[in-house]
Amino acid sequence: MLSLKALQKNKTVRYGVPMLLLVVGGSFGLREFTQIRYDAQKVKRKLDPSLEAKVNLQKQSVILEQEYEKMKDASLDEWRNIRGPRPWEDSREFQEQQRRKRTPES
Repeated sequence: MLSLKALQKNKTVRYGVPMLLLVVGGSFGLREFTQIRYDAQKVKRKLDPSLEAKVNLQKQSVILEQEYEKMKDASLDEWRNIRGPRPWEDSREFQEQQRRKRTPES
């Protein structure tokens, strides 16, 4: 009985042991919760087969060749850079200005 009262008064047993149990138990608990989180992300991240073909590196060279064939036929001499409206500009007003600039040239 005397040793039980002595243990209850001991600060290491009174504060240290519960703290140690909380830290160790918390790390195991957090490991389980984070594993659930990563498993859920893995399920969401599965790609459609069509997108997966585009991402696959083995098939990517075929896609690049197809894009090259499309761009080869495009006429780049008639290309014009058209600036879009800035955030502080009114987009309708800006489009009207662009149309007015373009019509005299044509």
